[in-house]
Amino acid sequence: MSGFDTLLDGYRRFRAEGWAQQRARWSELAEGQSPRTLIIACSDSRVDPAQIFDVSPGEIFVVRNVANLVPPYEPDNSRHGVSAAVEFAVTQIPVAEIIVLGHEYCGGCKAAMTRAFAGAAPGEGGFIAHWVDMLDEARDGVVARHGHGEPAERALEHEAVRVSLANLRSFPFVAEAERAGRLTLRGAWFGIREGELKLLDEADGGFRAA
Repeated sequence: MSGFDTLLDGYRRFRAEGWAQQRARWSELAEGQSPRTLIIACSDSRVDPAQIFDVSPGEIFVVRNVANLVPPYEPDNSRHGVSAAVEFAVTQIPVAEIIVLGHEYCGGCKAAMTRAFAGAAPGEGGFIAHWVDMLDEARDGVVARHGHGEPAERALEHEAVRVSLANLRSFPFVAEAERAGRLTLRGAWFGIREGELKLLDEADGGFRAA
């Protein structure tokens, strides 16, 4: 059975069970959405925020990309997918929380750590390299403290969350909403092997079990 056939089987189960059981909820969602939380997560197939947080349809607004990164505020004429999603979530919905969700065994963070695609052309790793170079400064600090290997990779996964939170605060409308108490920013990290969620304590920079 092909991958698409498997997906269609899943759709049919959803249509017969999940959608049917929550038909009233879907009718309500047809009138609009009002999620309270934006989650910025990795595109990794193992880290689905809806599954990790066990939420119903319409409860979370999600952005997923390589290494759950948020670029800094860059008001230019380029196309900014993450920035557009953040802007929509904060100024139009508006959400009350943003969670940056990192995870264990992140391939994007590993690419940043090893610089595996440095100098590659677009289509050969160049897009990946230019995306994860947002972590270059953090990576250098991790290597200075931990060297290379798995402990360093876990440390960089944590740093990716911190970098994205700092970059979120470079958006004037995010910073203003946070100062006004309308918006809370949080960092989290999910351990794939043990299924454990850890939360960032920004007071001391540590991650602790939820």
